Amino acid sequence: MAEPLGFRPLYRQVKAIFVRRLVDGVWAPGEGLPSEGQLAAEIGVSQGTVRKALDELAAENLVVRKQGRGTFVAEHDERRILFQFFKLVPDQGERRFPDSAVLSVTTGVADAAEREALDLPARDKVIRIRRLRSFDAAPLIVETLSLPQRLFRGLEVDPIPNNLYSLYAARYGVTIAHARERLKAVALAPDDAVLLGVAARSPALQVDRLALALDGMPVERRLSLCLTEEAHYLSDLR
Repeated sequence: MAEPLGFRPLYRQVKAIFVRRLVDGVWAPGEGLPSEGQLAAEIGVSQGTVRKALDELAAENLVVRKQGRGTFVAEHDERRILFQFFKLVPDQGERRFPDSAVLSVTTGVADAAEREALDLPARDKVIRIRRLRSFDAAPLIVETLSLPQRLFRGLEVDPIPNNLYSLYAARYGVTIAHARERLKAVALAPDDAVLLGVAARSPALQVDRLALALDGMPVERRLSLCLTEEAHYLSDLR
């Protein structure tokens, strides 16, 4: 039966239907979508409208077009995260994903900054993950991640992988669709400086990232302190 449509441009209405299927887990990461013709017949629109909706999802890296094979739900593999979400690049050598060492995993009541960023009510708890990230064993980033505990129950007692976004999608049904970042030059506090192997008050780039799920819900705040003597922040503007 065709799904009800509203008053937005038709392809945007179809896109919203597809996003809802991603949010609800009807289409899982890596799964192939029905053909454009099948989707058009199911929803009751033209094949061109379906194609336009899928083109927008592909531009947003939510689906992947594979020549001769069809359209698939995007997965948070390391390559996608590297080019879509990880922007710190070595000055020398190829772009690559850093190694990660978990320093601590704790839970507690969200502080004011976490409540504001993650839109949490008073007394809600968060999981805090503290990590040190390195290139070739040289410390580069110390970061603190804050996650709503109600969305990621049990995460605090399990091993923490390097690729967290893939874990969010596979185990918790939370797909990171996009993120907002704020950048600021700061001086390192003594504890952070020790972890990064530099003197206290050394300069660093602070990246305050808020990751949002497919439905726009904030699901992760990540505060990263980055050394930039041998690396730089690269953003492709289009």
